[in-house]
Formats: sequence, C-alpha cells, structure tokens
Amino acid sequence: MALPHIRILATGGTIAGEADPAGDGARYRAGVRPVAALLAAVPGLDGVASLDAEQILALDSKDMTPDGWLSMLSAARQALADPSVDGVVILHGTDTLEESAYFLHLALPPGKPTVLTGAMRPADHPEADGPANLLTSVRLAASPEAADKGVLVVMNGTPYGARHLRKARTTGLDAFEADQTWTAAEPDGRFASLTPTALPRVDILPGYAGAPAMLIDASVADGARGLVLALTGHGSVPSAWEPALQRARDQGVAILRASRCAGPVIHNGNADDDGAGWLTAGDLPPPKARVALMLALAAGWEARTLKTRLPGF
Repeated sequence: MALPHIRILATGGTIAGEADPAGDGARYRAGVRPVAALLAAVPGLDGVASLDAEQILALDSKDMTPDGWLSMLSAARQALADPSVDGVVILHGTDTLEESAYFLHLALPPGKPTVLTGAMRPADHPEADGPANLLTSVRLAASPEAADKGVLVVMNGTPYGARHLRKARTTGLDAFEADQTWTAAEPDGRFASLTPTALPRVDILPGYAGAPAMLIDASVADGARGLVLALTGHGSVPSAWEPALQRARDQGVAILRASRCAGPVIHNGNADDDGAGWLTAGDLPPPKARVALMLALAAGWEARTLKTRLPGF
C-alpha cells in the first residue's frame, strides 16, 4: 500500500534557527536552515509518508506580513489542489503562528489536512523540539482523522485547532494552549474562493488608562480601512475616544470592539454597537479578529453586514 503523500512548505522560524555566535548562547537566528536540512534531521520520517518540500520564505515570524500570508495561501492552495497530495505541513515561527494559522483556516478550502508546526528551541539546540513536532505533524497530516477539521497546529507534540489556539507563554515547550481539543475542531474556509493580491490594512489599537484618541486619527490618516480596538474589560470604549471613532466611521472605516482579556465581547453589551456602527469580536482575541476583518474587507463585505457573517461579529 502506497504511503500518503505530504507536501512540506517552509517559511523559516525557530524550527530552522541556529545559535547566534555574537549572542553568547542567549540569542539565535531564525530561518537559517533550509527545509531539506530540517527533513534530514527527523529519524523515521520516510516510513510515515512520501514527501516533497518547498521553501516559500525564510524569516523570523515576528517579521511575517500579510504578503507572507498570501504567499503561504497560494502555495497551500496549489498543494491541496494537486490530486497526488494528501495533506500539507507548514513550518512556521511561533511568534505569529496563531495569526497565520487562523488566516489559512479562513482562506483554505476544507477537506485535506493542513497542519502548521514550529519549535521553541532552534535546530542546533541539543534538545531541539522541532524534529519531534515535524514528525508528529506529518503523521497528523497523513491521518484520515485530520480531514475536514480546518487548519490544525502541532506544538510540543500536541495538536490544536487554529480557531482556538493561542501562544500563552513566552518560554517553555508548553507555550501554546487552547480551550478546545483538536478533535472538536470544525472547518471554516468561508474565504476559500477569495483570491486577493493584497489585503486591506487593519490596525489594532490598545486600550489602557489614558490612551490618546489621536491614535485613531493617526491610523485612519495613514490608510487604515479597519480598526480593532483591544480594549479593557468587556471591550469598554473610553469616552474620550468616541468623537474620533465617529470620525473614522464617517470615513467608512470598520470599527471592531475586542478585549485584551479572554472574551467574549457581546454585541450591544456594554455599548450601543448598532447605534455607533461598531462590530464586536465575540471570543476572538484582537489579532484573530484583525485577520477576519482583513479578509472580510478584501472580499468587499459591507461593514453593516459583517456581524452576521463572521465568527463572533
């Protein structure tokens, strides 16, 4: 019986990192090793699946951009459309892993498994976690149980659904967590037919004691088409922000209330969202709400209809 065929798409990250000679052991350079070297470092991989690999990007995921998302999307769609490919594994840095995973979760067609993975230790660390994560990811992508789950992520040997994943800690192999098991994950793919050449700019503005309203005006003046407000508590909007938010809405900018706390932010709860023309994020954290809003704006959805068409809005 033929082994499943899995395509590996590499973007860099800590999983491809090496120690920085100038860092006295305290720093490393991400995205240094090519994908062929990473695959060669995983014992037993050949017995799990047949593989081919493509190096899409080679960067530290702190430097990931929406253009990088589009490059991943194009390569993943091409792989999933190939009848010979049974699943896709994407190697990615951990800093923005949850954002990229959710973007792909919304923009890839349901069906064949797509699994993202990375590492908390660079490839030349004596106890590197990348090889084990890569092996687990290939096994998952080759498994029929991973089909129709949307995009999945493997970290520390544990699978997660992209919708509920978050990086919760700065260090340690157990840096990621989710409030739902991967087996309960459901596909999305509502933007699977969208083929954008660029994504509209959406900024995240933090709410904190004394946050100036000029942040809103500055973002709008600089070209933002949407604003995600990472607010305190239940998405509480400072009174001093309201005139600037109204000016933004008058210019057609989509405004979305989210919270820096764990959600949900309930529509028309703690604010007159309908009256002000604001959206709400539900239990989506601000970075994921931004991803969804960018895609919705790219698709041409009108701000007034978003709350009935996007998760949590």
